[in-house]
Amino acid sequence: MTYISNGAFCGCNSLREVVMNDGLAKIGQGVFANCTSLESRSFPSTIEEIEKYAFSGCNNLTVVEFHGIVQTIGLDAFEGCHSLERFTLPSISTRLNNIMQSGNYPIIEAKIEGVRGVVERRGSILFVLAATMNRGRNWNTIKASLDQIVSWIRYHEIKEETTLFELALWKTNLDQVDDVNPANRDDCRIEVPGPVKDAILQYF
Repeated sequence: MTYISNGAFCGCNSLREVVMNDGLAKIGQGVFANCTSLESRSFPSTIEEIEKYAFSGCNNLTVVEFHGIVQTIGLDAFEGCHSLERFTLPSISTRLNNIMQSGNYPIIEAKIEGVRGVVERRGSILFVLAATMNRGRNWNTIKASLDQIVSWIRYHEIKEETTLFELALWKTNLDQVDDVNPANRDDCRIEVPGPVKDAILQYF
């Protein structure tokens, strides 16, 4: 399923849980409007658009998780969700946590802090307050900040992977060294050529 059409579950006030699998791209207008028993919603990374009023009136909705960056969220998509305080970003947060664990976080910390007020951070956990969303009016600003964060994260992921690739090449050469074919460790080092590395990193 890639699309749930307008009003498909509107007014299903006993509906408590919905599982959305990868591949779902679009949720139409008012699909879950007034589903007053719905308490949580986790969106797969493939979601691209949530149309207006999609979850309006879901006043028991407390948790919303975005596993990717939604391209479009319609006006009042979460209007009347009075129990909803924040939108969490678990997949992006996990990637950020990996950077923090590797010791590279100080390099991008100032950039992450630069978007505070739009995207909030507690430790490695990133989230957007429901008030910041303002019923969908501010989504383009929020999306731009999230895109920046993901770009910074991706840059350091690629940088780390390039370093690991170089170490793997070095180890391969060292494994070929023996008493018959002696060699200095430094002579076995292979680096990804500077212009290639720069081109890869500048892309992100």
